Amino acid sequence: MSTVKQFQVTFDCTEPERVARFWCEVLGYVVPPPPEGFATWDDFDRSLPPERQGSAFACGDPSGVGPRLYFQRVPEGKVVKNRLHLDVRVGTGLVGEERLAVLEAECTRLVALGATRVRLLLADDHNESCIVMQDVEGNEFCLD
Repeated sequence: MSTVKQFQVTFDCTEPERVARFWCEVLGYVVPPPPEGFATWDDFDRSLPPERQGSAFACGDPSGVGPRLYFQRVPEGKVVKNRLHLDVRVGTGLVGEERLAVLEAECTRLVALGATRVRLLLADDHNESCIVMQDVEGNEFCLD
């Protein structure tokens, strides 16, 4: 039995490049170079049939450690809560007021990028505090 070495996280969305560039800023990810023979991704996109233009975009961890993120255009809009979401781990190892301060600072940065703050979940007997947010197309994620 083989072991999975890599995986990709795929987002269904309306505007793949916009959502991808948001997540690049959130995670410090980068857009890979365009395919050989194209100076820019816009040049590559214009080479596609009209119905495929703007239909997908990707970004990756520059260190090669994190998963590749792939964004694909779908015709339907988001209707219900995600069954899977990303936890952006900015407060790992921190507790109490120190953790809250780090979470709030990152929340402020992400709201400026277009994210929406949904709610603060305060620490309880089982979990540390986190902030539930939505990306630029309403996909839920947590600042953890």
